[in-house]
Amino acid sequence: MRTTQQMSITLPNEMATQIKARVASGEYASESEVIREGIRALAARDRAVENWLREQVVPAYEALKTDPERGVTSVQLREKLAAEHRKASK
Repeated sequence: MRTTQQMSITLPNEMATQIKARVASGEYASESEVIREGIRALAARDRAVENWLREQVVPAYEALKTDPERGVTSVQLREKLAAEHRKASK
């Protein structure tokens, strides 16, 4: 049984040029290899976002539900960010 599937895709000229340049430089053996690497990078990003949501966002949300006083308003957040920006800009 075949483990690959041939596809036809359309890319903007700039992306096609980037792919061809990577192959021409010897960084990749074929255009398909460049595309496969891009898909692997997307999958890795998706896994990283899923882990972040599961490990940090969900626990923070649950903690906030348990103790709403821990939260800050959007105005408080903006003020804190502005103060941090001012401090960093000095």
